[in-house]
Amino acid sequence: MMTPTITNKTALFMLNSITSPAFFFSVEKTVILHVLYHKTNTACKNNRIFYRKKRDISGNLCYNERMCIPTDERQDLYGRLPELLLPWYKRNKRDLPWRENTDPYRVLVSEIMLQQTRVEAARAYFIRFTEALPTVRTLADCPEDKLLKLWEGLGYYSRAKNLQKAAKQIVAAGKFPNTFEGLLKLSGVGVYTAGAVASIAFSLPVPAVDGNVVRVLSRLFGDDSPQEALRAEYTQKLAPVYPPDDCGDFTQSLMELGATVCTPRSPKCMLCPLLAHCDTKSDVLPRKTAKPEKKKIDMTLFPVLTPKGIGFTRRSDGVLSGMWQFFNAERAISAEEIPEFLRSSGFHRFEILPPRTHKHVFTHLEWNMTAYPVKTEETPDFLTYFAAEEAGEKVALPTAFRWCMKYLK
Repeated sequence: MMTPTITNKTALFMLNSITSPAFFFSVEKTVILHVLYHKTNTACKNNRIFYRKKRDISGNLCYNERMCIPTDERQDLYGRLPELLLPWYKRNKRDLPWRENTDPYRVLVSEIMLQQTRVEAARAYFIRFTEALPTVRTLADCPEDKLLKLWEGLGYYSRAKNLQKAAKQIVAAGKFPNTFEGLLKLSGVGVYTAGAVASIAFSLPVPAVDGNVVRVLSRLFGDDSPQEALRAEYTQKLAPVYPPDDCGDFTQSLMELGATVCTPRSPKCMLCPLLAHCDTKSDVLPRKTAKPEKKKIDMTLFPVLTPKGIGFTRRSDGVLSGMWQFFNAERAISAEEIPEFLRSSGFHRFEILPPRTHKHVFTHLEWNMTAYPVKTEETPDFLTYFAAEEAGEKVALPTAFRWCMKYLK
C-alpha cells in the first residue's frame, strides 16, 4: 500500500491486490469509503469527504476524492431530490398492478394491503380483491365472510375490516375525501397511508414516510436518531420540495429506491441515483430499536370431524376476532386431560386421533399449537359444519390454523 497524502482538496489511496476482481464488480458488495476529516483539519470541520472506489490504468484500486460537502448544505439536497429521483424512477419503476392508474380506491386498497405485507405477496391478492370488489360501493356492501375469504392468507384481518368501514364512510359521505385531513378520518388510515393516497391519487404535496423512506434518507444524511424522530423530521423537510406536477411519482420514487436499491441488507449502492451525495452508513443506519420479546401462548386445537363435516367456531376477540377457527383452548392440555375436557364441553362419544404440532409467529406473539382431531357422530350446536371441500372455498380460515386442514381430508 502506498503512503497516502491528504490535504484539504486532494486525497488518494492506492490499494493493491486486497481482494479478488469479482469483489469489485459485485454490485451488492461495492461500497463507498467515507472520511470524516474534521478532528485535525479545521478547513473541513463539520464537512463530509466522499471517496468513490475505481481502478487506475494499471488495475490498482484507487479512492479519488469527491467534493467536501458542508453539513449546512443538506437542506439544499432536499430540494434536489425530485430532480435526482424522478428520472431514475420513471426508468426503473416496477410494473405493479396498483400503478396501472391512480384511482383513489385502488390506491387505498393497495396501501392498506402493503401494511405489514411484502409487495410480491400482495400483488396477487390485490388483483383478486379488486376484481371481486372493483368499487368503493361493492366493498361497502360486501358480506363479511366473503371479505375475509378474499383477505385470507394476508393476515392482520383488522385491516380488511377497517378498509370496509372506510368504504362505508365514503359511501355515506357521497364522495371520496380528497384532502389529507379528510383521508385521516377514514377507519384504519394513519398519517403515512393518508399521505400516500393524498400524493399518489390526488397529487397533493404530502409526504408518505415509511420505513423505506427513513432508510434512504437516514443513510443519505448520516442521521442516527431513532426512526420515529426521523419519520417526523423527514415528513416536515420533504413537504416543501414536492414537485407540483409530480407529487405521486416523487412519493413512489422514495419508496421504490428503499425497496429495490437501498435495501436493509446488501444495498446496491452503485445503482443508486443519490450515490454522489450519500453518507452511506448502510451497515449501521437507520438505527434499529430493540424489539420486545414475543409473548408465547400454548394452544390446544380440537378439529371436530363429524358426518356433517368439520366443525368450526368463530373467534370472538383477540388478534383474529371474527375469523373461523377450530374448537380450541388457549392453554396446553395433556393427552390424559383431553377426554374430561371434551366431556365437559358437551361431547360424550368420540375418538381422539394422533396429535400434530405447529408454531405460528405473529408480529408480537407466538402460538405453539397442538392439534388433536376428534372423530364423533355428535354435532353440538356451538359449532358450524362445513364439508372439507366446501371449507376450503367458503371458510375464511386464518393462516395460523390452515396448516391443520391437510390432516383432516
